Amino acid sequence: MGMHRKGKSSKVGGRRVRRFWLGVFIGVIVVLVGATVWVGFQSLMAKSELEQAVPLASVVQQAMVVGDIAAAQEAATELAENARAAAGHASDPVWRAFEFVPYLGPNLTAVRQLTQVVDDISEHAVMPLVSLAGSIDLASFSPANGAVDLAPLVQAQPIMIGVDVALTQATVDIAAIDTSNTLAQVRSAAQELSAVVDTTTTSVGGVNRAVQLLPAMLGAKGHRSYLLLFQNNAEVRATGGLPGAFAEISTEDGQIQITRQASAAGIVFDEPVLDLPLETRGIYTDRVSTFMGDVTLTPQFATTGALTREMWKRTYGTEVDGVISLDPVALSYLLRATGPITLATGEVLTSDNAVQLLLSDVYANYDDPADQDRLFASAAAAVFLALSGGQADPAALISALAQAGDERRILIWSAHEKDQELLAGTTLTGDLPVSDASAERIGVYFNDATGAKMNTFLDTRIDLGEVTCRNDGRPYYAVDVTLTNTAPLDANVSLPGSVTGPGTFGVVRGNIKTIILVYGPPDSQNLGVTRGGETVPYHPASDSGYPVSQLAVELAPGETSTTRFYFIGADAQHGELEVVHTPVLNLIESQRVEVACDEVER
Repeated sequence: MGMHRKGKSSKVGGRRVRRFWLGVFIGVIVVLVGATVWVGFQSLMAKSELEQAVPLASVVQQAMVVGDIAAAQEAATELAENARAAAGHASDPVWRAFEFVPYLGPNLTAVRQLTQVVDDISEHAVMPLVSLAGSIDLASFSPANGAVDLAPLVQAQPIMIGVDVALTQATVDIAAIDTSNTLAQVRSAAQELSAVVDTTTTSVGGVNRAVQLLPAMLGAKGHRSYLLLFQNNAEVRATGGLPGAFAEISTEDGQIQITRQASAAGIVFDEPVLDLPLETRGIYTDRVSTFMGDVTLTPQFATTGALTREMWKRTYGTEVDGVISLDPVALSYLLRATGPITLATGEVLTSDNAVQLLLSDVYANYDDPADQDRLFASAAAAVFLALSGGQADPAALISALAQAGDERRILIWSAHEKDQELLAGTTLTGDLPVSDASAERIGVYFNDATGAKMNTFLDTRIDLGEVTCRNDGRPYYAVDVTLTNTAPLDANVSLPGSVTGPGTFGVVRGNIKTIILVYGPPDSQNLGVTRGGETVPYHPASDSGYPVSQLAVELAPGETSTTRFYFIGADAQHGELEVVHTPVLNLIESQRVEVACDEVER
């Protein structure tokens, strides 16, 4: 009997143990299901908050552009709430634990990191930027009575540095997020955020540079002087055009005034004013360093700036702190902000007629080059006085400056190393093109060889193409430069001599002769030049590590010519082909061209 009772007890105990483990198992399942449901719920909430937050960044930006600070602040506050909520949903302990689950984990990790980036941007970039905009009236940056109040700019400097640092860090953080094993939706969200942050970082970086640079340039820490160089695109040069007029300006504690105006005429030296590299002299000859009218032959504006400063010093005894260049197209943009201006000569200068008046009508209305120079000087001084007198609409002025800068129609060189460092990496420096992971950049520049003002009749188109034929994957690049002389067929008699030129350089009146210079990317190799499929002679060279192809094209009225330049790239891995070029007057939209292996490997 005792043995029977013992066996019965064992069965009962076994059932109890099984029930215990069954209960534990069920409990674990319940916890896991509950945790999974919780994480799923948090994921949906985080997704919802992010989807609301990201578009708000564009709302903030657009509101600030149009000056609606109240709307920007409202959107920024809402963005901050969404960003904070999204980060909170994606950072609790249960979520972090599920990041170790195969397949699911990488998605959760990426989402958590994305929400954290958005939260950081909101706290350290968007809110400070909107707060700054709310405390500073845009009109305060507009000159009044010839002076700019520098206090708001100085006050904004530390805030803009912080915003710039935050956005730069955000680009690094987004790039570090691993989305290789995530769902397509997560990858798409990361790509969308990356694009928005990259664009914003670029814009804010430009504003930050301006805020850091302008007070010093405007004499916040003592007197500064700058030379304004006006490039005449009717006679093209690598960075724009022939220097048609100069104005020396003085700045101190925000006060701005013109102290001298002059033209390039007569500023000629027997010997180079600066010792330039042999390769630069080989391409551009000593004219670039002996004649003020040719300082813009080189596409490197830092060289132009240094040469101009030295020539001005030797001529007038003033050693300026920098050189600022702009052309009539840039002036036309600025006139959108100032409105029409009446010149001393009686002409009314507007945004619509500035290019026509300064680059064409001036030669029809004034035969004497000295009178032409005076009109240039009058236009430059009038626009300057309108700007310094506070006549310009601030928002329109910022837009005009941005467009001119993007098109390389405004260039700046400073003799102060710190200023130059702030300008580095912008289109304002007029540097040779720099390639990166996103783009392989090729430079195409033009110098007039007609000795005339015929480039208002020159249409320009630059087309790019590439093909990979080699086993090592290095690509072949083709650059097609198409030029058309649109002058009337009887240009030699119907156009003024000041436009066609007297044929000083052996060019028939009415013809346009242009020197084309194509700079391949550093470490690429020059493969020659063709026209109509036939090889043509050219001048191969190098400049600062860039291979250069140079030749001249002369066109009669109505004539068109396409010249193809070949290079072989340095590496199989490269970004999209892009071109950096002289800011010409009549640029026709480019297109991609087909390149065949047999044409480059023959």
